[in-house]
Amino acid sequence: MYSYKSMRPRFLYLYTELADYFLACLKALVEEHQAEIHLVRWPINQEAPFQFTIPAGVVLYEKAAYSRAELIKIAQELKPNLIFCSGWMDKDYLAVVRSFHKRIPALVGLDNHWTGALKQQLACLLSPFTLHRLFTHAFVAGAPQALYARKLSFAPSHILQGYYAANVPVFYQQYLDNLAAKSAAYPKRFLYVGRYVPHKGLDVLWQAFTELQAEQPNDWELWCLGTGPLEKEAVKHPKIKHFGFVQPAQLVDFISQAGVFVLPSLFEPWGVVVHEFAAAGFPLICTDKVGAATAFLEDGHNGYIVKAGDINALKDALGRIIKMTDPELLEMGKKSTALALKNNPSVWASKLIELVQVRANR
Repeated sequence: MYSYKSMRPRFLYLYTELADYFLACLKALVEEHQAEIHLVRWPINQEAPFQFTIPAGVVLYEKAAYSRAELIKIAQELKPNLIFCSGWMDKDYLAVVRSFHKRIPALVGLDNHWTGALKQQLACLLSPFTLHRLFTHAFVAGAPQALYARKLSFAPSHILQGYYAANVPVFYQQYLDNLAAKSAAYPKRFLYVGRYVPHKGLDVLWQAFTELQAEQPNDWELWCLGTGPLEKEAVKHPKIKHFGFVQPAQLVDFISQAGVFVLPSLFEPWGVVVHEFAAAGFPLICTDKVGAATAFLEDGHNGYIVKAGDINALKDALGRIIKMTDPELLEMGKKSTALALKNNPSVWASKLIELVQVRANR
């Protein structure tokens, strides 16, 4: 057995597409727990060409540069205290995990809701012969995913929640920095941040907003940030602005000028962006298909939850927002931050360190 006490804690991450919030979590492991991180990643997704700064203390491996056998060799030579795999779709990654024979904590990331679909039922039937021969724990996004993990036969004590943690300190600082200006004049702008793809429900949002403007003319605008195949179909309207893809560092300009975050997804397993904008002090409007809304949005408390695909329901929620006073919107935003602060990179890192320590003390 690997000894946690005899060395700096060493973690191996087998990851798909990197994200800024995930790197913030790794940074917390390094800075707060002196961990040594080895990270294998997939190539950059051209639909979301983020530019990342890899934190000091994180050794990066490009998966495309290694064969399966080479990845296994690297992993075995590292002798990590914990191995994490983001899902179970990559057979090379699974082969690496299998090579450890559950001698160390081996976590699988899970962000899918339990829907009862045939594919999920089949996964549950096969899990004793597949997942449970590889993984000791499931690291899930939230409550909807925890239900799926239980059906996959993971014991409650072997299910960790909070797999996705926003870079809360950065976004909460934006809340603090902009509070005075927003208290003086609250920005009358709805904001969408995400890909321009069908399942995000953008067509529903655009129609709801334009109909509301026709029926109840008002000062509010809709700003949309993102890129994807639907860009060519983007609705043109005097009060709808499309800004294209925006790097995380540029997002602060939009946070200071917008007031309410909207995510109209028809399907959204989680949606870290909801956590980010809750931390930034935004009232939220999300559909009932957005997983992160179960953690960071309480209907009528810090925003509204609407039925996915329902134009009238979304229009009603937008209408309720535009009728609110500035103090009411500020209070909703304050409530969002309270919910957002429940999870952050430090909390995320502590969960994994505790897991390694418990294993080492057996």
